[in-house]
Amino acid sequence: MEITENAALVVIDVQQGFEEMERWGVRNNPEADDNIAALIDAWQASGRPVVFARHDSTEPDSPLRPGYVGNGFKEYVERRRGKGAAGSELLVAKTVNSAFYGTPDPDAWLKAAGIRQVVVAGIQTNMCAETTARMAGNLGYEVFFALDATYTFGLEGPWGWELSAQELARATAVSLHGGGFAKVVTTEEMVGAASI
Repeated sequence: MEITENAALVVIDVQQGFEEMERWGVRNNPEADDNIAALIDAWQASGRPVVFARHDSTEPDSPLRPGYVGNGFKEYVERRRGKGAAGSELLVAKTVNSAFYGTPDPDAWLKAAGIRQVVVAGIQTNMCAETTARMAGNLGYEVFFALDATYTFGLEGPWGWELSAQELARATAVSLHGGGFAKVVTTEEMVGAASI
């Protein structure tokens, strides 16, 4: 797999509030955090840009609300922020699903740097990570979705329909890949490509 020298890694909402399991329920993919860390390390080691997106929830009781400890990045992400090459990192704050509606404008930042490829990782697979990947595809980027560097939680939908976290992750993978929004890949593939 080939990626450009300036392909950007977009790390979505890897925040402490997602550790509050009583709020979210059962998650899938316990290896996701290690995989996200591996991607950040590979990107920084190769001098490629990293976008860190943070969800600043407007819901007063959300564990992701500003001013609450859950709004902060998980420790392993916070420890890695600022370790990349000068000018190769962007922090985006958002209140909706897509990082492309965040501040500052990541699309403008990416395009100003001539970036045409993005790799998406983070939380939740079928929510903000998927929405960001879809929008990146709509904006004309070549998108790689590192499925095993994401995780989510089970949901109940209309008519009592329920899907487990793993079922939702598979649905995201099929929709993104089969629908042409993104190439669904593994962390190992992306780390290997970044090391070439």
